[in-house]
Order: sequence, then C-alpha cells, then structure tokens
Amino acid sequence: MTPEMVVQLGRRSFEAVILLSAPLLICALVVGLLISIFQAVTSINEATLAFAPKIVAVMVAMVVFFPWMMMYMSDFTREIYGMIANMRH
Repeated sequence: MTPEMVVQLGRRSFEAVILLSAPLLICALVVGLLISIFQAVTSINEATLAFAPKIVAVMVAMVVFFPWMMMYMSDFTREIYGMIANMRH
C-alpha cells in the first residue's frame, strides 16, 4: 500500500463522513435556528422545546435521505473493495 493510496483512502473517507452527515446536521441546524427564533420572539425559555423537534426533524430527514445515503455507502464500499484488490503488487 503506497502512501498515495493511504492519503486517497483517508480523503475519501472524510468526504464520505461529511457528505453522509451533512443532510442530518443541516436539518437539525435549521430546526434549531427556527426554534430559537420562536423562543426569542415569544420569550419562552423551555429547553425541551428545542430538543424534541430537532429529534423528530432528524428522524424525518433520515427517512428522506436514507436511500441516497445507502446508495452512497454502497458505492463507497465497492470502491474500497476495488482498492483492496489493487493493493497487490
């Protein structure tokens, strides 16, 4: 295994982690921001008000984005297995 392959594998792994987590994190961020604006406007300071909707929103986003996430992970796994086959010198 050459150093270039290790760097490429590390880079692709970080890309995969970022791309797979981004939709869920963005959804949680948007919902949290909207809840915070709502709390600031109405002067409601309830901690669970921000927590529960974020969980629901992330679960809905997971259902929506799950097919794409599985397709991306399947392609990434096939790519990794292809790299393993090419590691022989």
